[in-house]
Amino acid sequence: MQAQIQALITGGAAVGRGTEGSNMEPHMKVAKPSVFNREVGRVGGFITACKLYLRMKMRGAMVEEQIQWILLYVQEESADVWKENMLEDLEAGEVEYKSVGEFLAELKREFGGGDEEAVKVAELRKLEQGGRTMEEFVQEEVCIRGGH
Repeated sequence: MQAQIQALITGGAAVGRGTEGSNMEPHMKVAKPSVFNREVGRVGGFITACKLYLRMKMRGAMVEEQIQWILLYVQEESADVWKENMLEDLEAGEVEYKSVGEFLAELKREFGGGDEEAVKVAELRKLEQGGRTMEEFVQEEVCIRGGH
């Protein structure tokens, strides 16, 4: 028991850790994403769920393996057709992604639809000008220019 305690003290940084410096236990359960069927407004949540799972459970996997794993969850209707075309292109070497992020960006471009505008609006709201949020800045500018 004393040896175990000493091992915990000296090697504590590595004890109970998963792979690649993660502080997740290797056997910790992580929710997998729901099946993505091209339903409008769901691509953002699907991508986030995939990123979280990949980061927590597949960090050391090759890009190609991670993309194939994501494609397992792209199913039903026209999403299935896109997936089949993507698999054919990957197998033929016609498409190559250097990172999973590139692939997820392609997925978002393909299925984002109306999400893109919402993302841009959210990004604008996060901007700051002189310590004020964008909305505060715009309100003040409207009042100054409008004479209100």
